[in-house]
Order: sequence, then structure tokens, then C-alpha cells
Amino acid sequence: MKSITKVIITFTSIMIVGLGAMLLMYRRISLSTKAVCSYSDGEIEIYKKIWSNLNENFELGQQQMLECMIIFWFIILAAGYIFIGLVYYFQVRPVREMQNFASEIAKGNLDTALPIHRDNLFGSFTESFDIMREELKASKQRELAAEHAKRELVAELSHDLKTPVATIQATCEVLDMRFQKNRQDLEKQKNELLNGSSDDEAREESLRQIDSELEENGSLLEKIGFISNKSETINSLVQNVFRATLDDMEEISINSVENDSRIIENYFKGLKDYGNIILENHIPECLVYMDKLRMEQVIDNIVGNSYKYAGTDIYVSFEELNNVPSNKDSTDSFIKIRIKDQGPGVPEEELALVVEKYYRGSDVQDKNGYGLGMYLVNWYMEKQGGGMEYYNDEGFVVELLVKKV
Repeated sequence: MKSITKVIITFTSIMIVGLGAMLLMYRRISLSTKAVCSYSDGEIEIYKKIWSNLNENFELGQQQMLECMIIFWFIILAAGYIFIGLVYYFQVRPVREMQNFASEIAKGNLDTALPIHRDNLFGSFTESFDIMREELKASKQRELAAEHAKRELVAELSHDLKTPVATIQATCEVLDMRFQKNRQDLEKQKNELLNGSSDDEAREESLRQIDSELEENGSLLEKIGFISNKSETINSLVQNVFRATLDDMEEISINSVENDSRIIENYFKGLKDYGNIILENHIPECLVYMDKLRMEQVIDNIVGNSYKYAGTDIYVSFEELNNVPSNKDSTDSFIKIRIKDQGPGVPEEELALVVEKYYRGSDVQDKNGYGLGMYLVNWYMEKQGGGMEYYNDEGFVVELLVKKV
């Protein structure tokens, strides 16, 4: 725009200078005679009349010439402006549009469309440039979608690996306790045989058998310890990957569809590795809106936390709630799932922070975790159209609301 302004200013200045030159030339044009002659009085009178007529005609012609010069000047001025405007519209403007377009594309703003003018300098290939922009935009969207799907898959796999890894660790602990007890029993038997008075072949055979079992027992304990250490390493790595992936994800997808409510009860029945889970009643048979994968993760997180931090029996009950007011001036129906342990609960001053991302209570520093379980529970339940409440009542209580169809 600055260059075209300079052209207009330059052209206007030239035209003004030209107008001044024409006016100067106009002023120098005059009718005169330098002939010196002697005339009679009669001839002088006739000459005066002729000169007067000539002078009037000359002044009239001079006035008309001035008007023509001014009109011609305005015509040239207007024609010049029109020409500059046409040059700008058909030649300069397309170049500037291409410059702005290229600048926006370089910034990554692929929503900026390039105006297509088929009658200008770039009319033959502006459409190709815009097609290129659309392809770049589609390619970027596909790339972002693929990246998001990859992060979501990593987050899902990382979170789902927690349960089998925890099962492996719990199994290792049970096996370790069993083989340690077996080792103590074998050592006790060996000491009894060594302190015995008999020295027969049967005693020697028993000692050899006990030594063999002790050696095998020690080998198994070593392998169990190795598996337990590796599972702990896997758990730490999985938690790190899950945390990093969750930080980068804008949203975890939730696919809430109609499902049989009895699926929820079966989730609780399948959690045998989390201690004694007591179902106080059966869930009402109906259709509910839920994402089966996310609902399973919700239940696993809540029950897993109770098992980890309370270590008591876990009581589960179901209740049907009808005509619950909603935010849309209507009512909805829900299935309420109440999950309660008999542990110490959460300190009252920390209760409101339970669903915050990465928050961990002051009394759980010796437990593994990143403080994401209850955050995800709250997130998943809201996205499924339900909700969650939690409080202390002679233990920690979580109530889940699953929306009925």
C-alpha cells in the first residue's frame, strides 16, 4: 500500500507542475505589433476599430484555450488515477494477496483462504494455491487426530496395565510368604533331625531331601523376588508414561451408549484380588448410559484405592433414584452405586482435594501412586452423564450416579 501511495503522490505532483507550466505559458501569450508606420487620422480610426475587434476575438480565444487546457488537465489527471487504480487492482493487489497468504501459511494459519480472481495476473494458479492450502490443512488435521489417538491409546494401555501388574505384585507377595513359611518349616525339621540321637540311613536320606527342598525353595524365592522387582519397575514406568501422556492430552474420549446395568455388578464380582468385596444387594435390572471400558476403570480405581489405603472389607450397595432434577428444567433417573470401606477415611481438611489431578494425601506417602485415580473417576462419570460424591462415614464412601436410559 505504501508503494501505490508514493506513485499517486508522484503523479499528482507531476500534474500540478504541468498545470503551473501551462498557466505560465498562457500568461506569456499576447497580441501585439511592433510595426511603426505613419497613418492619416482616418486610417488610424479604421485601425483602432480593426484592432479592437482582433483583440476581443483574441481574448475570447485565449479564454477558451485556458478552459480547454484546464479540462484536458483534469482529464489526464482522472485518467492517470484510473490507470493507477486498474494497475493496483489487476497487478499489485494479487501480489499483495499472495504475500499475505504466504505469510499466514508460514505462521501455520491454514484457515486463511486465498481469494480467487481469474482475470488478474495470478488467476491461472491461485486456485491451485488454495487447493494446496486445503490439502495442508487436511493433512495437519489427520496428523493431529493420529497424534491424539496415539496418546489416548498410550494412556488407556498404561492405565489398564496397572491392574495386571498389581495382580502380579500381590501374587508375588503371597508366594513369597508361603515359601518363606515353608523354608522355616524345613529348617525346623532339619534342626530336629540334626539334634536327634539316631544316626541311621533314614535320617541321612531325610536330611538330603530337606537340603534339596531348601535349595529349590531358595531358588524359587530368588525368582519371586526378581519378578516382584521387575513388576515394580514396570509399574513405575507405566505410571510415568501415563502421567506424561495425560498432561499432553486435551481430552480422553468417552463413548457413552446403552448397556445392561448387570455389567456393573459383574465388574465388582471380578475384583477378587482386592480383598473381600461384599455386595449387599443386586443392581436393579435396566439399561444405563455408560462406556463399559471407562466404567470398569472407575470401579477398579475406587475399589483399588480402598484396598490400598484402608485394607478392610468393602461394602457395595445399589439403589434406584427416579425423578432427580437436572439442569435442563427436567428430571432424570439414575442408579446410585455406594462403595464403602471401614478405614480411617480422608482428613476433613483434605477431603475437597481428593479429585484434584496429582493430589495425594499427607498420610499416603508410603504408598505408590500419582494421585490420578479419583481425578479420572470424577472425569469419567461426568462425561458419561452421571456424577460422583464422596465423604467420610466411619470409613471412606464413594457414591456413583449412572444415568438410566
